[in-house]
Amino acid sequence: MTDSQVPPAKTVAVIDMGSNSVRLVIAQVHADGRTEVLERARQPIRLGHDAFTTGRLGQGTMRAALAVLRDYRRIINTYKCDLVRAVATSAVREASNRDPFLDRLEHTVDLTFDVIEPAEQSRLLVSAVRHELGDVLAGKRHTSLVAEVGGGSTLLSVMHGSEIAASESYYLGSVRMQEMLSTEGATPVRAADVVRQVIANTIEQARKSLRLREVRAFIAVGGDARFAGQQAGEPLGRAEAVAVDAKKLDALIQKCVPHAPEDLASTYGLPFEDAETLVPGLLVYQGLLKATRAERMIISQVSMRDGLLIDLPRVLSGKEDPDLAEGIVASAKAVGAKYFYDAKHGEHVARLALRLFDETEKEHGLTQRHRLLLHVASLLHEIGKFVGNRSHHKHSWYLIVNAEIMGLRREDLAIVAAVSRYHRRSAPKSTHPEYMQLAREDRMVVSKLAAILRVADAVDRGHWQQVCNFRVERREQDFVMFVKGSGDMTLERRALQDKADLFEDIFGMRVRIEEEAASTPGGAKTTG
Repeated sequence: MTDSQVPPAKTVAVIDMGSNSVRLVIAQVHADGRTEVLERARQPIRLGHDAFTTGRLGQGTMRAALAVLRDYRRIINTYKCDLVRAVATSAVREASNRDPFLDRLEHTVDLTFDVIEPAEQSRLLVSAVRHELGDVLAGKRHTSLVAEVGGGSTLLSVMHGSEIAASESYYLGSVRMQEMLSTEGATPVRAADVVRQVIANTIEQARKSLRLREVRAFIAVGGDARFAGQQAGEPLGRAEAVAVDAKKLDALIQKCVPHAPEDLASTYGLPFEDAETLVPGLLVYQGLLKATRAERMIISQVSMRDGLLIDLPRVLSGKEDPDLAEGIVASAKAVGAKYFYDAKHGEHVARLALRLFDETEKEHGLTQRHRLLLHVASLLHEIGKFVGNRSHHKHSWYLIVNAEIMGLRREDLAIVAAVSRYHRRSAPKSTHPEYMQLAREDRMVVSKLAAILRVADAVDRGHWQQVCNFRVERREQDFVMFVKGSGDMTLERRALQDKADLFEDIFGMRVRIEEEAASTPGGAKTTG
């Protein structure tokens, strides 16, 4: 391809509206996926002050955010950006009046914000860390922990090599602790003691659920971690990452704790809003480091915004990222393991369902993204048995809709949960609120995917994985699945009679199972 044939670079903008500030990055994305940052901007807006204390965003705070975003819109227009990705995190996510606020933003500054969940934040963050430290992580067989202490929450992702094994978020943000803990009038040392107690209680939860004692490498991301790196870090030998020894981190914290935010701002040349949350943030990193077997804190210079930039070539091309799809499936399996699901059955039903999805592609007209959602729903359709076998399909809906699966938004989870809910018993009805609260287009997606899942689940009715392969023939109004010598299929045929009704309604075909004719030595075929 000549230079004249190389597609021109796209100019993109990323906006991150967090608990403590609103940030903008302008970059060029090249055809080969490289990104080149052109401009960065940051304005302190303490959205978390309102959201974490009153549960709402105050009018003054919203006006301040609007003013900043008007300036950002002018910068975006100056660069003539081809794509704008704007996201909001915990402060906006938790505000009861977030919808009116986001509507004002859309109509007054022409910016549409995506309120992302902690699982998506973690995915983007880990994507950026892998991009910076990928060869280091890939060369390590032991377990690593990627931690970001944000304003509203702390995101923890456990990695085995370069793959995500588990991810959790905790209400342990530096702004949240500053606003929620009643330390007014207390000395800085006494305030730090209160914060330490809260941190210790939360880290004890994480120690058990994420098995932190297995962690050998601790990677910290965030402004407070970068401060520690500037003050006590040593070069890591690659990129801009640095490492802080545990003892040096302890000494730095001991030096900072006795001072009020005003003194910290003056001493270290920090903006006051950063100095105000510095000690709580450092204490979280210290507590996490002590909870692992790591001897130092590796400080990455990346942020979630870098993850968004890495994601943009896929958004611009409209193609699904295979690595992202694998991460979503791995995260779904981690959720299943949390509820002690039948992994063999879930994975077998998923294989059958995906094969049926591909066989009926012309009939359903859905996308590869919908195929991925079917994969997740198939894996998790029976996790409700953790709550109880009776009505477990409804329990599955509840557990999935409230789960965190990296790479899936709340809208995606709502579809996955509904598809799983309808793997048995009644088909979707207008009297089901969890179904009717979906958009009309999503209701149709749920019906199509649930029709496929019901058939796949019926074919493995006994959880024996008898049907490992099949071929399909369409005979007038029949959709015939020919299976090879799988033994007695009575149970599966009966299950199909009960569960294939939705498939017939959606696709206009009755589903039947027949045994594949076997060839005799002389070439003749017998039905056995």
